[in-house]
Amino acid sequence: MSDFTAGSSGLLKMVGVAADHGGYELKEHLVGMLREHEISVFDFGDRELRAQDDYPDFVIPLARAVAAGKVDRGIAICGSGVGASVAANKVEGVRACLIHEVFSAHQGVEDDDLNIMCLGGLVVGHALAWELVQTFLRASFSGAERHRRRVAKVESPENHSGTA
Repeated sequence: MSDFTAGSSGLLKMVGVAADHGGYELKEHLVGMLREHEISVFDFGDRELRAQDDYPDFVIPLARAVAAGKVDRGIAICGSGVGASVAANKVEGVRACLIHEVFSAHQGVEDDDLNIMCLGGLVVGHALAWELVQTFLRASFSGAERHRRRVAKVESPENHSGTA
């Protein structure tokens, strides 16, 4: 059994993954690695390499599933990771970030309660991506008062429409 955790709730039950053509190869690699480590994976697609697919078609359903608690954490991949990050953050309750180095992979969860990690399939190689995923999935939100306060401030605009 794997030792991946998801905060105070214990072991991860389900990780969601999504990618367009720019992240398809990396997604397939990561899905295989997660399953090899006995992590349940829900693949939001694309399920085949199609040059004309669009990342929002896969990333937004992933983000909605994370926000609804249907999957514990998400991994969204496009060519650079930037578009996936922008799309995921449009969904209320999602805190997604482009991650290409180890410090942010754990610090984003520990301090900012990051729930979706975005990767550039044309930017990071398989070995680094797997290290980043492991780091992201093993990290837990600290729950420190200052971090809860900051997360609440980030979430505040989601709860207020209209005025700036």
